[in-house]
Amino acid sequence: MMDVVLAQLVAVFELGGPVVMVLMAESVVAVAVVLCKLWQIAAAHVGRHAALRTAVAAWDAGDRAGARIALARSGSYLAPVVGAAFDGRDCARLQAMAEERFAQLERGFRYLDSVAQLAPLLGLFGTVLGMIKAFQSLQAAGTQVDPSILAGGIWVALLTTAVGLVVAMPPALVLAWFEGRMERERVVADTFILTAVAPDDGAKDPALEADMVPTHG
Repeated sequence: MMDVVLAQLVAVFELGGPVVMVLMAESVVAVAVVLCKLWQIAAAHVGRHAALRTAVAAWDAGDRAGARIALARSGSYLAPVVGAAFDGRDCARLQAMAEERFAQLERGFRYLDSVAQLAPLLGLFGTVLGMIKAFQSLQAAGTQVDPSILAGGIWVALLTTAVGLVVAMPPALVLAWFEGRMERERVVADTFILTAVAPDDGAKDPALEADMVPTHG
């Protein structure tokens, strides 16, 4: 089975030339980047903020001790940001901390975007080169023009465009999913930060309420 696949790849390389080789190399790197990003997202617990939501809700309700306990159970990459919010850090510093974590998760997105943008152009470039070669062969044939020469050259030239589109589409789709996921994470982070910095005015810390009880005598 592997021998058949390798033979087909070699045939594609021979037909498409160096442009196809470059496109296939880009595709391999893109797959590696996608797998790395998926592992990083899973390790950072992206989208899994149940314990963190509990901590922020407890903080908003005035249960400071419960909020700290729930925060300690969270494995989310946003847990340090929320912890800093509980410690009284200012909102601008907290947003900077969150953005630093987003930047780490988004590293590699630019490469996927480049593949999605450049692969079709590389395929078109290979097609132009193939068409030039086909017309040169047609010119060299002189008066003995064989339509099969032109037709064969054209389909070989169009092969690089097809490969470029095949290479570009998966990274474009995956990148759109990644970016949508990170946009949702930014909304979640902003909600956590604002809630932790400015909890509900009606919720008071029980310890503070005890201190505010007036004494007589």
